Amino acid sequence: MSFCDNCFVAVTHEGTPEGKIEKIGGIESYVATPSIPHPKERVLIFLTDIFGLSLVNNRLLADDFARNGIKTIVPDLFSGDPILVEPPPGFDREKWSAAHTPAQTRPIIDSVITALKEEGVVGFAGAGYCFGARFVFDLAFDGILKVSVVSHPSRLVIPDDLEKYATQATAPLLINSCEVDKPFPQEAQAQADAILGGGKFAPGYHREYFPGCSHGFAVRGDISDPLVKAGKEGAFKASVEWFNKYL
Repeated sequence: MSFCDNCFVAVTHEGTPEGKIEKIGGIESYVATPSIPHPKERVLIFLTDIFGLSLVNNRLLADDFARNGIKTIVPDLFSGDPILVEPPPGFDREKWSAAHTPAQTRPIIDSVITALKEEGVVGFAGAGYCFGARFVFDLAFDGILKVSVVSHPSRLVIPDDLEKYATQATAPLLINSCEVDKPFPQEAQAQADAILGGGKFAPGYHREYFPGCSHGFAVRGDISDPLVKAGKEGAFKASVEWFNKYL
């Protein structure tokens, strides 16, 4: 359930976000809207790592989903208190973590989803990166998601959450995994395949694996490394294809 050192490391990517900040259900959220025709009643809830909206990479990735016709909402999971790429002197990880448990975070997500339902949204996809993956699982357990994607998940209890997903969730699940990942190591990856793979999970399951990549690769890795760049692009491509198939 704990974080690893790689959870607190990010390489900032270049680009200018094209979406906008809106309040949805009273929660500040980054909204990336496709410029091409898209289903207005279906959205992707993008649940970030601990860097939240402060890391431009998260907003740029939301824009990329929107370019592929998927309206994407990125709630501020931390109420203006994300981890910074360069935290201030004396920053206390444990104190920060204690202030951002599921008890504080899940109501934020629920407020956004409730407001979107009131606007006519009927189909939700979930994409969770590191910290955010915990809540994709929880939303799937509660039957809220039509389709799930998690990339280098953290704070999962293995194998319990995988077994619960197999018996309680109905959302097809894609996992983007990598070679070096303390929160979701290769042993856990193999357990996911054993529990959900081979047709055992009828709604749909697939796991992508990216060698040469470490925890965080799908959103905040060093893309000057060709393997990390390939992993980030591969995870994004797999995610878009998964959403297009099931959302």
